[in-house]
Amino acid sequence: MPEHQRDYSDADEVRQLVIVPSPAPMYNPPMRLSVVVPVYNEQDTIQEILNRVEDVGLADEIVVVDDGSTDATREKLEQVAANNHHIKVLVHPENRGKGAAVRTGFEATSGELVLIQDADLEYDPRDYPALLAPIEEGKADVVYGSRFLGAPRRSTMFWHMVANKLLTLLTNVLYDSILSDMETGYKLLRREVLEDIPLRAKRFELEPEITAKLLKRKVRIFEVPITFNPREYHEGKKIGLRDAFEAVWALLKYRFVD
Repeated sequence: MPEHQRDYSDADEVRQLVIVPSPAPMYNPPMRLSVVVPVYNEQDTIQEILNRVEDVGLADEIVVVDDGSTDATREKLEQVAANNHHIKVLVHPENRGKGAAVRTGFEATSGELVLIQDADLEYDPRDYPALLAPIEEGKADVVYGSRFLGAPRRSTMFWHMVANKLLTLLTNVLYDSILSDMETGYKLLRREVLEDIPLRAKRFELEPEITAKLLKRKVRIFEVPITFNPREYHEGKKIGLRDAFEAVWALLKYRFVD
């Protein structure tokens, strides 16, 4: 029989092409971002910083903790919250310190990611995409925004910079790390990491406490450069020499406890 007339009815000679569909790609919804804003007597900046956070469009939830302000901060917060459904305002009846305010804010958040945002305009919310990228790409569980990795910054506060670098050096020696900015106010954490850390800080010792406990737990920390516009003491800066000594004590203490 000619090849073109060959009978293919015999089952042994029939070859069936089976197309197996590829599995549908997995969809990973974006993680919700909660921003915690501790604030104390920042009537001149609080509305502007909240506007800047809103303008970036990445925060799903903003939790502001008024730590016993005695100026017009609380009134301004009430006005802003009344017009924005995802800004939550919590109030401490008296001043308890930044650490206490941040801890109150952490407890009130619901997002998978939590970021600390100071209210004094030193840190720019336009850096949020850079902070989020290492976690979204699976490289990190915590991201620090470093003021000392070459991004633009205002040229001022030399001795404050020296103190920051000395505290970071002490951190690296004690915890075998290579951080460039332990004291940064921009810390972005996955919720499960945050929930694994018992925090006790009341004041500015919050930064070394968080860092010490993350490094002891071998959590993946990534640093990205951020812009920084530091204000001086006559402009309202609150951290002082006492806080440097408290930071040293926190780094030493948490090397051995918690």
